[in-house]
Amino acid sequence: MSGDVSRVESPVTARGYMLCGFAAFGGILFGYDSGYINGVLGMDFFKREFGHATDLDPSGYNIHTWEKSLVTSILSAGTFFGALAGGNLADWIGRRLSIIIACGIFSVGVALQVASTAVGLLVGGRVIAGFGVGLVSAIVIMYMSEIAPKAIRGAIVAGYQWAITLGLLLAACVNQGTHKWDSYSSYRVPIAIQFVWAFILAVGLFFLPESPRWYVKEGRGEEALAALARLRGQPIDSEYLKFELGEIQANYEYERSISEAGWIDCFKGMGPSGNLRRVLIGVFLQMFQQLTGVNFIFYYGTTFFQQSGVQNAFLISLITNLVNVVTTPVAFYGVEKFGRRKLLIWGAAWMLTCEFIVGAVGVALPGSKAASTVLVVFVCFYIFAFATTWGPAAWIVIGEIYPLPIRAKGVALATASNWLWNFVLGYVTPYLVDEGEANLKAKVFFIWGSTCTLCLLFAYFFVPETKGLSLEQVDKMLEETTARTSAKWVPHETYVQNNEKLDHGAHGNEA
Repeated sequence: MSGDVSRVESPVTARGYMLCGFAAFGGILFGYDSGYINGVLGMDFFKREFGHATDLDPSGYNIHTWEKSLVTSILSAGTFFGALAGGNLADWIGRRLSIIIACGIFSVGVALQVASTAVGLLVGGRVIAGFGVGLVSAIVIMYMSEIAPKAIRGAIVAGYQWAITLGLLLAACVNQGTHKWDSYSSYRVPIAIQFVWAFILAVGLFFLPESPRWYVKEGRGEEALAALARLRGQPIDSEYLKFELGEIQANYEYERSISEAGWIDCFKGMGPSGNLRRVLIGVFLQMFQQLTGVNFIFYYGTTFFQQSGVQNAFLISLITNLVNVVTTPVAFYGVEKFGRRKLLIWGAAWMLTCEFIVGAVGVALPGSKAASTVLVVFVCFYIFAFATTWGPAAWIVIGEIYPLPIRAKGVALATASNWLWNFVLGYVTPYLVDEGEANLKAKVFFIWGSTCTLCLLFAYFFVPETKGLSLEQVDKMLEETTARTSAKWVPHETYVQNNEKLDHGAHGNEA
């Protein structure tokens, strides 16, 4: 079996698949917390209680643009630092316990938001909750990537993106049900429901095993074997398990021999096996995922639809979230059938087409029913494209491209990039479209179309294909190919064989 390059992972039972997939529930925290603020900012009671008297607003109250920007984007500031902290925490105490602790931090932030009656406490609560979400988002991705079998790793991690969409949809449903309430419950109920998601994730993680790859990193081989046996549903004396664990250990020893595991080591080497090359791919991939403009719809869609004259803006926002949820599972098949790289390239082409159409019609027929119809229809097409390509594929790739010694820190840096740009775009967007500011209206879609063009170019020139490979095989592929030739790479040697060859060569030289 040691010479079988194709078989470097054990067969997996249905129970094993369920264990691997549960961690994707962490996406609910991300999606719901990102989505509820979209509707809350449009609630009449919220605007009256948190806003300010103004002669320009017929209702007599208005929330300043800078306040909307701060409330919308400040969560991402917390998540940025949480994601960075996740790298050290996950390496220190393990992936599983780190996620449980993150749920506790998140719950403290939620409690402060529920108690808020002014912008200041709401912002403080969102910063703390954001720190918890940042920890969860970074660590869940590395945890799922490390425990999932290669045959369905893409689909498993895509489940995280689907959980995000479910969170967004649930937030839209709750907002739809409470936005007309004339009481503090109108916004407190949507916020408080987040306690449920944190509780489910934290309790569920108590029953999941730790990542076998983390145990290997810590030199705890027996515990790694036991965890692998639970995840694969195989007896602990299985030859498959011993071979898979041996490959993980051999890969770690090889990677440790050519690089260390400190933060500074993440920024060394632009060559084929260099860490910096991989870190930059992950950081820019997450940046471009945000630059698709999708969070403009999910953070600011309700108020933008209202400003654009679209009837039933809350209902339209609910529909866009429903499209997101229903279409994301298409990626479960797509990422394994067509690969990550193709989805990113064609998804960007689809999105930029939709966005330029919305922008062109909106400029040509401003305020018309036709423009409103095109806005809603092509925004739905655009969300379909994102949900089946860039939404899941960007998360999948960052969980696959880093060597084990720096995996936690690499994923943390990429996730922090996501949240940094989430913050920037969340803060800037109201200034782009508010009537008292740039007031771009449909022209804002020319910006998103242009950034999606950059997404396409980046994916074509820099993103490798990782479909169908174990994490250890991905390391070997990245050493031997470029992005444009990566899809043709075929496994030809295990790390166990490679290390044996190196050892033999060393002994031969000594002789």
